[in-house]
Amino acid sequence: MAKSKKDKNKGKKNESNIGYFAGVKRELSKVVWPTKQELISYTVVVIVTCFVFAMGFWLMDLGILEALKQILGITLS
Repeated sequence: MAKSKKDKNKGKKNESNIGYFAGVKRELSKVVWPTKQELISYTVVVIVTCFVFAMGFWLMDLGILEALKQILGITLS
């Protein structure tokens, strides 16, 4: 019995999936992972940067809110 076109494509698809994951494994073996100390220092840098930007946005928000209160002559309770 001859294989249908769908059956032939299914076999190729399985082979391409296997090849894809083999390539992923090969590429991941080339990755240089950070040491524990590097990971900690990078994490601290990210957290501090997020905090600095959050404080900056908060201060700008307060400034804009105060300017709008003065310009529009409104009070917020």
